[in-house]
Amino acid sequence: MGQTKTQVKGVMMLFLTAIIWGTAFVAQSVGMDSIGAFTFSGIRVLMGAVALLPLIYIRDKMSMRSMDPEQLVNKRKQDKNSIKYGMILGVVFFAASNFQQFSLYDALPGKVAFITALYIFFVPFLELFLGKRASLITWLSVCLGFIGLYFLCIDPRDIMAIGRGEILAFICSIGFALHIIMIERFTPYVDSVRLSFWQFVTGGLISCVCMFIFEEPHLDSIVEAIIPLLYTGVMSCGVAYTLQIMGQRYTDSTIASLILCMESVFGVLASMLILHETLTVREILGCCVMFLAIVISQVSDRISSMMKR
Repeated sequence: MGQTKTQVKGVMMLFLTAIIWGTAFVAQSVGMDSIGAFTFSGIRVLMGAVALLPLIYIRDKMSMRSMDPEQLVNKRKQDKNSIKYGMILGVVFFAASNFQQFSLYDALPGKVAFITALYIFFVPFLELFLGKRASLITWLSVCLGFIGLYFLCIDPRDIMAIGRGEILAFICSIGFALHIIMIERFTPYVDSVRLSFWQFVTGGLISCVCMFIFEEPHLDSIVEAIIPLLYTGVMSCGVAYTLQIMGQRYTDSTIASLILCMESVFGVLASMLILHETLTVREILGCCVMFLAIVISQVSDRISSMMKR
């Protein structure tokens, strides 16, 4: 019973992450109207890091009062691991997020969302090389998720149009697959919030260096994009990516990737509510198929056990 509750907690954290990411996709697209990709990425990611500082300070103040010497030693070890692994994770995060950001220049947001979410395939595929095999039911869930994404994001009249934006989004999906797998490997040895903080510091600083090298940031343009920057910085980075790291502590990485790709569904719903877009029958079907895939993934262990009997 305790394990089931823990898994439910992880799933709920990842669902909330997907909701925030989906709504942030609208802000991300709007923010690109006035500033460059590296500028947008660098500022919003560092905002996410700053947003976590009060939480880290309060948690440390509260927890260290009741720690014995052995617990303090373990905490210092965790903090060192958080810096080391956070910097590694930050490099991958920098690459994946900026490939996605640049893909929006040349490809439609719906197609970018679809191609990015191909990490639902790349995660279990890459994990085969690490000796981890997904169950048949889990692969069925992944395939259903892929079909749902196709109905949700792709216009069949434009399916063969492949350009630079699509290629960048494809590279981005591989990067996010690595990101998900690395988080699963790192979380047992780190403090989740600190790992998230150092990821943002590393990724944000690299983006800012690229911003000054390849772009010409102007203060008035940054002020013009301040609302999208604040939302994507505080909510999408500070809150959602931290929830992802915490949620993956309790959830298998393949199932986590399937839940996280629901950001596409919530992105479409956010566009409908905020930008007054309408859902087609095809898009509604895509949403339903993706929800079905999530439900099947959550009972996959139970179904697999029944099939073995």
